Amino acid sequence: MGRNTRKRRTPLATKAIAASAALALGGGGLIWANFYASAHEENSANQTKSAGAQIATIQCPDVGQKLTDVPDGARQGVDKELANLDKQITEAYSRLASTRRAQAGDAGFVNNAILGPLKSKRVAAIDRIGINIRRVGGQAPGNLEQLAECQGMGAEQPQANDGNGDGQNGGDQNQGGQDQNQGGDQNQGGQDQGGDQNQGGGQVDDNGNGAAGPFADDFVNINDVQPNSRNFPNGLAANGDSGSTGTFTAKCGVNENNLFNSDNLIVAPGVDNGAHHTHDYVGNQDNDGFSSDQDLANAATSCQNQADKSTYYWPVLRLQDGTQEFDAGDLGGGGEGNVGKILKASEADMKFVGNKKSDVVAMPKFLRIITGDAKAFTNGLKNANTSFSCTGFEDRQVTDKYVICPQGSQVVRTSNFQSCWDGQNIDSANHRDHVAFVQQDGSCPNGFQAIPQLQVRLVYDVPAPAIENGQVKAPYAVDGFPEQLHKPITDHNDFINVMDENLMNKVVQCINSGQNCE
Repeated sequence: MGRNTRKRRTPLATKAIAASAALALGGGGLIWANFYASAHEENSANQTKSAGAQIATIQCPDVGQKLTDVPDGARQGVDKELANLDKQITEAYSRLASTRRAQAGDAGFVNNAILGPLKSKRVAAIDRIGINIRRVGGQAPGNLEQLAECQGMGAEQPQANDGNGDGQNGGDQNQGGQDQNQGGDQNQGGQDQGGDQNQGGGQVDDNGNGAAGPFADDFVNINDVQPNSRNFPNGLAANGDSGSTGTFTAKCGVNENNLFNSDNLIVAPGVDNGAHHTHDYVGNQDNDGFSSDQDLANAATSCQNQADKSTYYWPVLRLQDGTQEFDAGDLGGGGEGNVGKILKASEADMKFVGNKKSDVVAMPKFLRIITGDAKAFTNGLKNANTSFSCTGFEDRQVTDKYVICPQGSQVVRTSNFQSCWDGQNIDSANHRDHVAFVQQDGSCPNGFQAIPQLQVRLVYDVPAPAIENGQVKAPYAVDGFPEQLHKPITDHNDFINVMDENLMNKVVQCINSGQNCE
């Protein structure tokens, strides 16, 4: 198909958007006046700064997560409209970022010039979603139109009950005494210099992305993280010393072929730049937003076992050091605030494990699983997963922080995928409901059966960022949707099973018999 290349072609129709986003996100911070000032901070006139200056980003209801029953015949049209909603938010966020001066002078500017027009566009897109569903005899949720309105939000980390948190236990994510209220002092020891930049003042170091994060409060020293303190319900390891105890390791390299794109075949099939950030790929070599199941089945693979044509992909990790990468001017890359040197993993370990309570059954071919939530900063913690650690300290895991590792230690990203399957579907309308995590005792919820759990461990040689005067210098961060501010809580991982039947049967046999195979 030839679409997976290091250099993405940006359609002419989107050039203007890319230029606007590049201005907003890569312009040296000159247009981000007072953007991250604390709501409690006072200016020289001893007056609280305007409320408009406290709006860091845009929070919109995630329509896709509310669609639990979309007929197959409507999926293509619905997915394109969901991608359109993402594009609308990106454009609105770009306008939010590029109009800070106007916002400072007009308390109603954000509502009137940004959120109001965005709502109108979302109403039309959501209406088209309903039309697509009803056109094939389906029934759209009755409250979809209520999801059109968005709001401004600050830069603080969501708490356990924010958004769609549903009371998930994220409260103990305050690792080692670190204050989880990430935005409370988001001024970052001088970040407010941006307020004077528009009057010719000093230029704050924004790491090249227009002060779109990450920030000092997004990092924690691994020595300050308590061992075994990750009290987070998602991503539990399914295996143990009972049940099905074997393993199968897939050796697929570390993306030596430099396969990158900003598509997402699972969430936005048929859409260019559906992810709005760049992905790293191992395994299947023909994965982009336009790949069919047949394309995947016929593709080459980087896996040593050529019967494994599965695709394993995740957002790239970047060092914000000023490097102009191949996608520096493209949507998904620098055009949407994802800047700096792409760091490829030095190790990429894909291991399938069993279940504490039972044998596992074979995964169906083309099963799709997403773990984590690329929009967890604005969505809340319900689907947040993945964690950061350091080699030599892997009993210490954090989900809502990037880690600073000591000399000689490397950064580790870990993802434990959902390992319970509904026994029928390879995907679901919201890409969540057909799979589930194991429960606390290791068993699957009623109606689900255990499948091999994919565990992905990625190791990176990352220079430890320095934090000086409340600012982080040359930080690393995962790529993400621009409005997510590069928060670590948005890390995620994706998998499509394209093993042939014989190999999948071998995986199951190895796990159920207690063997360690590869």
